[in-house]
Amino acid sequence: MAASSFPVLSRILSANAQWARDVSQVEPGFFEKSAQGQAPKVLWIGCADSRVPESVVAAAKPGEIFVHRNIANQVHLNDDSVLSVLTYAIMHLGVEHVVVAGHTNCGGAAAALSESTKAPSEATSPLARFLAPIVDVARKLNFGSPPPPDALDAVIAENVRQQVCNICDILKQAWSEGKNVHVHGWVYELEHGTLKDLDISVGPRH
Repeated sequence: MAASSFPVLSRILSANAQWARDVSQVEPGFFEKSAQGQAPKVLWIGCADSRVPESVVAAAKPGEIFVHRNIANQVHLNDDSVLSVLTYAIMHLGVEHVVVAGHTNCGGAAAALSESTKAPSEATSPLARFLAPIVDVARKLNFGSPPPPDALDAVIAENVRQQVCNICDILKQAWSEGKNVHVHGWVYELEHGTLKDLDISVGPRH
């Protein structure tokens, strides 16, 4: 069975074909050049949420942003997936900026906030284990039950700050080797379509 037999996938394939034709018409040779290699200056660590496609919200072309996405834009210090992305981006691609991008109304952060109001228990499912660090973030903010209306936004922002700190721990060696990489924390506001800079950027000389 072909994927095109499913209407939702058929639409994607058709849209892709039209997009490729449009790009080739506006910028001849773009895809041939793209196939030769990549040199992005930005690594985007974002949420897997379907409403936050980094290239779309940043109006970026293919090849401009290296990407890692997971539930609630996390950087676990024992996660080989994100660690390998960081290593490859910085040591091999020459990325100069790492952006951790959270977003408003994040389902992962909301689940963590809800869990933080309950008595601590052992995380047994893959999703619960993955969200456990954000549950800890929410507990440290000590909102109480029920949490106030602005609690979710606070958890989202604090989670971004924590991931920036985690990346800085990982980058100590790269900084000592002279890599000029800066780490930034942003929040994408779904309600407005805009990126908010949390003003927590960190570089090798901080």
